Amino acid sequence: MNASSEVSPGGQTTPLTGPLWATLFATFFGVGRLKPGPGTWGALATVTLWALATSQIPVVDRTWATIITAAAVTLIGIPAATHVARATGSKDPQFIVIDEVAGQLVSLIAVPFAWKTFLAGFILFRVFDIWKPFPIRRLERLPEGTGIVVDDLGAGLYALVVMHLLLHFGLLMK
Repeated sequence: MNASSEVSPGGQTTPLTGPLWATLFATFFGVGRLKPGPGTWGALATVTLWALATSQIPVVDRTWATIITAAAVTLIGIPAATHVARATGSKDPQFIVIDEVAGQLVSLIAVPFAWKTFLAGFILFRVFDIWKPFPIRRLERLPEGTGIVVDDLGAGLYALVVMHLLLHFGLLMK
């Protein structure tokens, strides 16, 4: 459905946020509607779900599983975010959290499965996502869904580097 509004079961007209598949994916199946701080909720949902999934993936396959999942989320997330942003007329609506999902997954690549590492990955990602150090802020200028998602991939990369430095120097125990 791509109309500018729809009639809800109660008879009220509500603005659409794009095709249903795009809205579901861009909001991470509604997580982006949680308040306050939908981005934090999106990242927390990702860490939680990835912890559950990771416990079922053999250790030798976890790094590739994380990379493939982050890539898939990115490849589907960019067009989904583009559709939703266009439908709302907003450059980067707060309820789009698929970018946090992609970035949070990047921050967990090759990270040992432990509550401390996943908590550190969550905190590091959120810090870099909010702070947006150089050149992350510039990535937001990319068009539509690309700009929405890619800046969070940058934050995920910063978090990933810091995480692996902490692990390498023994500053974060597994």
